Amino acid sequence: MSRPDPRQAAQQAAMSSAMAGAVDLSGLKARADAAGRQPGPDGAPGAAPAGGGAGGPYVVEATEQGFQDEILEPSLQIPVVVELWASRYPREEQLSSELERLASTGGGAWMLARVDIDTQPRIAQAFRVQQVPMLVVLVGGQPVDAVNGAVPDDRAAEWVSSLLDALRDRMPAIAEGEARAASAEGAEEPAEEPEDPRFTAAEDAVEQGDYAAAEAAYQSILDAEPANEQAKAALAQVKFLARAEQADPSAIERADANPDDVDAQIAAADAEMAADSVESAFTRLVAVVSRTAGDDRDRARGHLVGLFELFPSDDQRVATARRALARALF
Repeated sequence: MSRPDPRQAAQQAAMSSAMAGAVDLSGLKARADAAGRQPGPDGAPGAAPAGGGAGGPYVVEATEQGFQDEILEPSLQIPVVVELWASRYPREEQLSSELERLASTGGGAWMLARVDIDTQPRIAQAFRVQQVPMLVVLVGGQPVDAVNGAVPDDRAAEWVSSLLDALRDRMPAIAEGEARAASAEGAEEPAEEPEDPRFTAAEDAVEQGDYAAAEAAYQSILDAEPANEQAKAALAQVKFLARAEQADPSAIERADANPDDVDAQIAAADAEMAADSVESAFTRLVAVVSRTAGDDRDRARGHLVGLFELFPSDDQRVATARRALARALF
C-alpha cells in the first residue's frame, strides 16, 4: 500500500498553525469525538443547511471542534470544497443542493464541508470570509482555489468537473472515486499490502503528540535503511512539527530588531513557516547566509536545507530559494 507523502502533513501543520489564532486547535493531535458538535447559542446543535445530513459520508456539517478531522485531514486524500454560508442571510438553496448531489454521487472523488459562519465564526476568521456564499477548495491542507459569491447552480457540475480535472494528477484518489462512481458495484479492489509496523508506530506517536518518540522511530528506520526516502522525509516533518508547535510569532519582530542574531533569525524563520509564509522564511535565511561566515553561516544554511526537505523537490518556492542560496554561497 502506498503511503501519503509525509511532506503533506508538514504543509497541513503549517496551515493549522496559521489558523491557530482563529480556530481552536487545542485538540489538534487528538481526534475529535465524531459525535460531538459545536452547540448553537441556545445550547442546541448548530443549524445545518437544507439537506444537511442527507449527503452520506461525503457531505459534512463542519464545526470548529472538528475542523481538523472534518476538513484538514480529508484534504490530504481528496479535494475538500468548503461551502461557507450564514444563517442570517438567504441561502443559495439550489446551489447547495446541487453541490450535495454532486458530492454524494461522486464516489469519494471529493468531499463537501458546509460551514455556517454564524455558529462557527472562528472558521470564518480562518478563511478570511468577506462575503457569503463563499467556496474554498482545500488540497493537502492548503487552499488552492476560492470563489466569492459561489457559482450559478446550473454551472456547479461544470465547476466541479474542471476542479477535478485540474487536480487529478496530484491526487490519485480522485480517479479512484470516479471509478467507484462509474459502477454501482465497482470492481474488487486489490488486496492492500500489510502496514509496516515501524511506520505505524511512528505515525501513532505523531498523532499522540509524542514527537520525540516519532523522531526516534523514524531515525531507527533510517539507521537500518539509510536510503529510505519516506522515512527521511517523515523525520524532517516530525522535527518541524515539534518546532512549529512551539513557534512564537513575536520571534519575527525580535529577529527584525536584531539582524545579527542568528538564533533569532532561525526562530523567526520557523515562526514564518508555521504561519505559512514560506517564501519569507526562505528569504530570511538566505539573507543570513549571505551576510555571515563560519559556524553562523553553516547553521543558517543547514536549517534552510532542512526546511527545503518539508516540500517536494519540484516545489517552485524551493527551486527559487535554492538558486538564491547558491548565489549567496558563491
